[in-house]
Amino acid sequence: MSQPPAPSAQVTAAEISRIAGVTRATVSNWRRRHGSFPSPSGGTDSSPLYDLEEVRAWLASRGQHTAATPSAELRTTLRLREPAGGGGTSDLLLLVLAAARRPADDLTALLALPDAELVQQANDAAGGVADVVPGAAAGGEPPRFAAASDAATLRALVHCVRDEGAQAALGVLAERELEDSAATGAYRTPAPLADLLARLVAGAARVLDPACGSGTLLEAAAARGARELFGQDSLPVQARRTAVGLLLTAGEAGADVTVRTGDSLRADAFPELTVDAVLCNPPYGDRDWGHDELAYDPRWAYGFPPRAESELAWVQHALAHLEPGGHAVLLLPPATASRASGRRVRAELVRGGALRAVAALPPGAAIPLHIGLQVWILQRPEPTRPADMTVLFVDTAADPASSAVGGETRSGSGAVDWPRVTEQIVSAWTAYAADPDDFEAQAGVARAVSVVDLLDEVVDVTPARHVRASQADVDPQQLAGETAKAREELAAAARTVAELASGATPWDAAGAAAREWRTATVSDLARGGALKVLRAVPASPSGSGKETEGTESPVPRPTLTGPDIARGTGPTGQAPDAQQAVEQPPEIAAGDVLVRNLVAGSGPVARVAGEAEAGVLLGAGVHLFRPDPARLDPWFLFGFLSAEANLAGASTGSSALHLSPGRLRVPLLPLAEQRRYATAFRHIEELREQARRTQDLAEETARLVRGGLTGGQLVPPPGTLEGKRKRS
Repeated sequence: MSQPPAPSAQVTAAEISRIAGVTRATVSNWRRRHGSFPSPSGGTDSSPLYDLEEVRAWLASRGQHTAATPSAELRTTLRLREPAGGGGTSDLLLLVLAAARRPADDLTALLALPDAELVQQANDAAGGVADVVPGAAAGGEPPRFAAASDAATLRALVHCVRDEGAQAALGVLAERELEDSAATGAYRTPAPLADLLARLVAGAARVLDPACGSGTLLEAAAARGARELFGQDSLPVQARRTAVGLLLTAGEAGADVTVRTGDSLRADAFPELTVDAVLCNPPYGDRDWGHDELAYDPRWAYGFPPRAESELAWVQHALAHLEPGGHAVLLLPPATASRASGRRVRAELVRGGALRAVAALPPGAAIPLHIGLQVWILQRPEPTRPADMTVLFVDTAADPASSAVGGETRSGSGAVDWPRVTEQIVSAWTAYAADPDDFEAQAGVARAVSVVDLLDEVVDVTPARHVRASQADVDPQQLAGETAKAREELAAAARTVAELASGATPWDAAGAAAREWRTATVSDLARGGALKVLRAVPASPSGSGKETEGTESPVPRPTLTGPDIARGTGPTGQAPDAQQAVEQPPEIAAGDVLVRNLVAGSGPVARVAGEAEAGVLLGAGVHLFRPDPARLDPWFLFGFLSAEANLAGASTGSSALHLSPGRLRVPLLPLAEQRRYATAFRHIEELREQARRTQDLAEETARLVRGGLTGGQLVPPPGTLEGKRKRS
């Protein structure tokens, strides 16, 4: 007796829009205007569902084939996959690994097979690699995909691996499984930060990450020469993702990969393992880390961590897995350096020579983005070598560019000057590790502090406390030279501001009443072709993985963000990861008008792109207006779009004002008259920029002089400045 055909999956109108590559409004128009459009097969009146195969057939009849990317198609099929499917997400991870090892022609041939043969091939291929992925084949059972329920998902996965690469497919699968696991506290470690941590142990052959997440730290270590990689994570999805990701990258390069599932503190999968280096970004603030059952654990060589100090438990776990002389690098919250409950353990780490360095990162380096995390470098003492009597402190957080500006908090890896941060930390650690006794302090950045000075009643190892608090390392002659140079630049900038202000033509009154214009909204102008409005599409919500997918990404392109406009700086952001971006952000062209989305706060709201910004990608939080130069002057457009009243009328919200760009209004003036206004807007903008630069130079000069006077490097001039002011 023949089986009835399996019911097709159901999709929402939003999913139809993604499949067809159109807006939801277009789908609504299709429903109203075309009687042949498939009728709802489920759902409700307000949220109907449609048969997926009927929708695809209707689109094909109109020549409207799918416009979704392979990774987007894979997301859709995973969501629509029947719960009764034969293979789980773990088995699909195996298939990613198996498919990645086949040439593209073989994958194309697989896609051409009938459903039953494709499923059989998938079962055989996944079974062949099941032994390398933790928990993928529970109880030794081979993967079992089912033709009726899994064929569409298998085709989408093979298609994604062939066209976008195995890492893209891996990211989608991990994203889906993390959603299903309802895991909390999982977050991503930015790739530049992972590379920084790996550089601090460059050359280590055997590396362990006991909270490996998706394996970014281990992949960074492999890129720096590690040949044996060990990982463990309490989330099975993360452990499986790490195993597959490392096998796709480091494994192909010859590294040995071993990944296990489980809580490293409660159930260490490598109890006898010692390695050259440990890299770890552990969970923070976990009061349920095993305090009660681990009271007599031999790992607590520096003291039993209090219940509130899970981070110090991870520190000692890392030290216990090191060979004598090996190094551990951990990313920790700043409270670990100063919390009263951890004072005794910190004191023993310092006294025993295990804590070698602490480096402060700027806010935005990693989640939680609002605080500046710290990098702890530890070393397992060597019995035959005396302990070093100093600890290195590096402070990269004292960077004005990292603060919140213009109502926006810089977040994500693009908000941090990674080349500067990496150079400061790596160069200071390299010099210190080579000769701790003769380390030359870097004023305001790095300083070695004696163990005796650290062992006070609080044992606070916060870098700012030891780097910024002392001016003793600053050379008086060097500071005097810097101060003189700053004063000269300030005087020159002040003269420029005076020239611009005095050279401006007086602004004449418009008459007895204010001038009025006929205006049009930006939406109307865009429909008429006078300008285009563009915005970067946000990254897909992939997740929640603890770390990045670990792929070897191309060199990131600079991206102009909202805070860059507010600060008046060049681009400091980076383009989204190729696997996370829904589509490539637009490129900025000279003459584009850029307006930030959050219009509250200090600093400029808009700017006109010049040649320096040409080719830079448009970042998050910025609207791009590209005028037709035959109809709209860019500087005229800039002046009216950035007007306070215009912005207020086109914004929504209370404390955070979000701009609705289509509601902005622009006067309808002849091009010749537009250019008169454009000249005036350019002049006042140049005046404002020069005034801002003068203010910045004044702040820098005051900082240098004040620090020199209070630190003893500078002395007041003969006589009094008050007397000079009176004589003048």
